[in-house]
Amino acid sequence: MKLSIGIGRYDRTQPLLDGRVEVDGVSAQFSSPPLEELFARAFDTGEFDIAELSFSNFLYLTSLGKCRYLGLPVFPSRMFRHSAVFVREDRGILAPRDLAGKKIGVREYSMTAALVARGVLHDEYGVAPESIRWRCGRADASDSAPIIRVRPREIELESIADGENLSDMLRDGELDAMIAYAPPRCFVENAPRVRRLFEDTAVAEQDYFARTGIFPIMHLLAVRTDIVDRHPEIVVAVIDAFEKAKRLALDAIAAYQALAVSLPWAPAEAERVTALMGKDYWPYGVARNRAAIGAMTRWSCRQGLAARELEIGELFAPASLGWNA
Repeated sequence: MKLSIGIGRYDRTQPLLDGRVEVDGVSAQFSSPPLEELFARAFDTGEFDIAELSFSNFLYLTSLGKCRYLGLPVFPSRMFRHSAVFVREDRGILAPRDLAGKKIGVREYSMTAALVARGVLHDEYGVAPESIRWRCGRADASDSAPIIRVRPREIELESIADGENLSDMLRDGELDAMIAYAPPRCFVENAPRVRRLFEDTAVAEQDYFARTGIFPIMHLLAVRTDIVDRHPEIVVAVIDAFEKAKRLALDAIAAYQALAVSLPWAPAEAERVTALMGKDYWPYGVARNRAAIGAMTRWSCRQGLAARELEIGELFAPASLGWNA
């Protein structure tokens, strides 16, 4: 069977892209376009048989019955997002609770990085998303225009003017804070009075994981519903292949003989992460990700995105639910 598979290019997917790992029983045609393009082509036209998707927009569309895909419990992109919150020093923001009532920029309200950052702010510090005045638009002058898929319920959200961008607005004091999946240009260029909300993000994120067991999911793999209907047998083969590719990547990071990545102490860091998060610190499968998936579904509904709080069984292809249980 021939399948088109669109995924990001990471160490954990590279063995699939370069052919070292194959999907049993499948002739796979892999492609790796820019992520925003990949998401648009999948969500808007269902171009790929299997695709990496934004978890947040997947939840929103699934809650409306408008998603072309069913999830597979393979999570190519994960990241803690305490590091995504940037603030001005002259607005009295000394602690997370001080964000209430402030004007905060975000490229796209529904993007997964923002979903997770808001979820943490609400769960951990009591900052409700409706207490904030949200502004959306280009992250910086070179950024493409965001794709606005949803206007959240009971949330103040306004688009910035054409020609403006969030980084310059934060730099110039037109915003009090910004949530960004990459550091805004004004922060990178050391603009005065712009800093991260959490100064030592690694400590904050490690503490969060130790208490909650949640390693936030940014993207998931998904298979078009018509493919699942016709060929449910491929589900486990696809997950197995992605698991094998991920295992090769994690083993390579931990190897001392020759560094697989350009970080001098990568193996030592892998040992430290393993001590904190376990040997398989990037787990696939529903069973080991229930806390993270449940948090995402709750946050999506609470933040005015998903029409309702979805059950895990609604999100994933049936044959995938018991994988590696």
